[in-house]
Amino acid sequence: MGEITALTWGVTIALVVLLLAVDLVLAAMKPHRVGFGEATAWSVFYIVVAVLFGVWFAMTYGGDLGTEYFTGYIVEKSLSVDNLFVFVIIMSTFAVPEEHQHKVLTFGIVLALIMRVIFIAVGAALLSLFSFVFLLFGLLLIYTAVQLFRHRNEDPDVENNVMVRTARRILPISDEYVGGKLLIRQNGRRAATPLFVVLVAIGGIDLLFALDSIPAVFGVTSEPFIVFTANAFALLGLRALFFLVKGLLDRLVYLSAGLALILAFIGVKLVLHWLHVDISGSIPEIPTPLSLGVIVGVLVIVTVASLIKTRGHPEIKAHSGALRANPHRHERE
Repeated sequence: MGEITALTWGVTIALVVLLLAVDLVLAAMKPHRVGFGEATAWSVFYIVVAVLFGVWFAMTYGGDLGTEYFTGYIVEKSLSVDNLFVFVIIMSTFAVPEEHQHKVLTFGIVLALIMRVIFIAVGAALLSLFSFVFLLFGLLLIYTAVQLFRHRNEDPDVENNVMVRTARRILPISDEYVGGKLLIRQNGRRAATPLFVVLVAIGGIDLLFALDSIPAVFGVTSEPFIVFTANAFALLGLRALFFLVKGLLDRLVYLSAGLALILAFIGVKLVLHWLHVDISGSIPEIPTPLSLGVIVGVLVIVTVASLIKTRGHPEIKAHSGALRANPHRHERE
């Protein structure tokens, strides 16, 4: 098994940036409503890219690291579906025109990736210096899981997000979307459009998701390269996945409970790892193949159970779940 070289890092980052650039160019040059066929094609493309990368990685660096990559990718992909719930809420709350949703999603994904890179660098540095960070990450995930399960039938209060409130205080906001512009001149002074506020809202939500997703994938692997690639390839397919499954999201009524269970499981895995390393080598750890089986099993069960539930009760709508009570709870249309 070889060492992951600077060249491998460079080529991988270049591939991710290239794919992001293609998304940005498409969004900027041709704003349009993304149909089911186009969304399906892009979703399949990004999944194939992620799988081919995983196969190459496993063949080059060994089956153990390959298993860690695929486990991390599935964890991040499942958590990214929760991102989609919130994106739907944001699009609905701010009445984003369909032709601009492509651009909003792409910029949102870029923001999410930048934040995750920062968190990965910080997390990897902390883990290399202090083994008790595994304990802190584990406790954070367990706390997050409990909160998510408690508020599984709620949605986050997007309009009262601290970043959105700050943007509204600092900048005058126009009433209308002006093409795809973020800033305009209005009555002789600079003003932000609602599209700018939407991006601020997505940035704030992305920050919260990064706080959960990075410790979750570090629970699968301590290799920063795997953490980065699992996040990057999961996020790259998010835009297409949004347009593909946004009609299905309302039916995934048990997804937030399933994600809470997955986060709790990974949190326990991290705590056991810390106990094994720092307290006693006789304390067992949870192997990565078992983690992969549990995560896939939970996702399959909650998806099937959700579809069965909503088939009999179509009036029931799914929610993304929230980490705290929403004082302005409302049902999504």
